[in-house]
Amino acid sequence: MAGKQPVNIVKMKKMKQEGTPLAMITAYDYPSAQLAEEAGADILLVGDSLGNVVLGYDSTIPVTLEDMVYHTRSVARGAQQTFIVADLPFMTYHGSIDETLRNVRRLMQEGHAHGVKIEGGTEIEATVRAIVQAGVPVIGHIGLTPQSVNQIGGYRVQGKDAADARRLMEDAKALERAGAFGVVLELVTEEVATAISRELSIPTIGIGAGRGCDGQVLVFHDVLKYSANYRDKRFVKTYADIGADIRRGISEYVADVKSRAFPAEEHAFRADQGVTDTLDTLYGKGKVEVRS
Repeated sequence: MAGKQPVNIVKMKKMKQEGTPLAMITAYDYPSAQLAEEAGADILLVGDSLGNVVLGYDSTIPVTLEDMVYHTRSVARGAQQTFIVADLPFMTYHGSIDETLRNVRRLMQEGHAHGVKIEGGTEIEATVRAIVQAGVPVIGHIGLTPQSVNQIGGYRVQGKDAADARRLMEDAKALERAGAFGVVLELVTEEVATAISRELSIPTIGIGAGRGCDGQVLVFHDVLKYSANYRDKRFVKTYADIGADIRRGISEYVADVKSRAFPAEEHAFRADQGVTDTLDTLYGKGKVEVRS
């Protein structure tokens, strides 16, 4: 978006205070970042969900730090006026603080991210604090945490009972104490997400967490049905079906090639007059005939 002033973590907090929702969407490459920026997204998330929607894995767990650096760098080239957050992938922040900071450094220096996202709550409070103290903006991620899907028993809604609600609230407060500038709430009941959003002074960004959050995030491919075999999700609203358009466009291209309808005369380039005679003289294989 021309003339756009990118948001920063101070402005995000002010937007929460003013009741102005934050619009976040994932991006994984140069063109998706360009389009999302032109459309006015506040924040771009280079999510490790790229494992599912770009790399063809069945979870985010196989995604490597190299994958994240590569894709974040592509997004940064495409969206130079938008705040970019990159996921720390599976097991890149559970070792020593020094190792974690080395991984964060790569996302910031090589990937050109403006901040990082990290999954977990009270158990990673010290890690988040260390990253923030190193000068890196951190957004937390609680509720359904895809990197822990094998431990939590699948993709289940979180916060359905009182004990789980208390756990999520404690996790959110721990992230705020540690200095996180925001918290993503994924697949959390609306009542719990709303209560957390009211309790925290930092923005909450929901995905499948109802209407009470300070902002929303969706996956690029879900918003646009950019998939060969798209599966509808209750918490997603789709705004276009480019998967169908892409399939139709490629099918028409293949049919035109097979029928020789493409390329047509307007797609071809002409040589100077007399070139066909010269070719015939030099190579003696008969006059070059051009399709009409």
